[in-house]
Amino acid sequence: MNPAPPAGSSRPTGGSGPAAHARPGGRTARIRAQVLEAVQAELAEHGYDALTIDTVAARAGVHRATIYRRWHDVGGLIADIFTAAADLDWQPADTGSLRGDLAALNTEIQDSLLEQPSIAAALIAVSFRSEEAARALRRLWEDRYAQCEIVVERAIRRRELSPDVDARALLVASTAPLYHQLVLLRTPPDPGLPDRAADAAALAASAGAFPLRAERR
Repeated sequence: MNPAPPAGSSRPTGGSGPAAHARPGGRTARIRAQVLEAVQAELAEHGYDALTIDTVAARAGVHRATIYRRWHDVGGLIADIFTAAADLDWQPADTGSLRGDLAALNTEIQDSLLEQPSIAAALIAVSFRSEEAARALRRLWEDRYAQCEIVVERAIRRRELSPDVDARALLVASTAPLYHQLVLLRTPPDPGLPDRAADAAALAASAGAFPLRAERR
């Protein structure tokens, strides 16, 4: 559920966006990785207001014309970071229980938000400043929550949950406390938060708190 791809992990995709039509592999992939890594580093160190094509080009070691041609502007760079993250082959952990799977997911989220500098937190902040980044982040969240529905499907197969549970509602209930505490309230780190949030969501789900709505059946 980390909105930022690991450094150097970016690769061209088949989706939409400024870099979507780049041919896979070779120099194109290397340049994209260098540029997106530079964007993340600049964001984490200096913030969105200081982010420019020139600073990214200097840090990435590429010509500014290359960036303008492929990404057009800062908004295109930010959006492509989210595209790269969505393209990663990521799957939620399988611990053998609903509570364990949710706790593992929450721990991954907390780790990404607490690392220093936190690329994830910086990118979330940017989404409030750039509509293009906000749209890209929403697409990424949709992708990530869809990937995480396997957690609920496994719980149903293990008969921990009934089949009529709303997987999206359960996942949001489990993960939301992490973002609320660490991004919105900026509270001090709490090692027990991932487990408590997972416990509460799993308990609520087992009690029928997340029934599948008619439009999602």
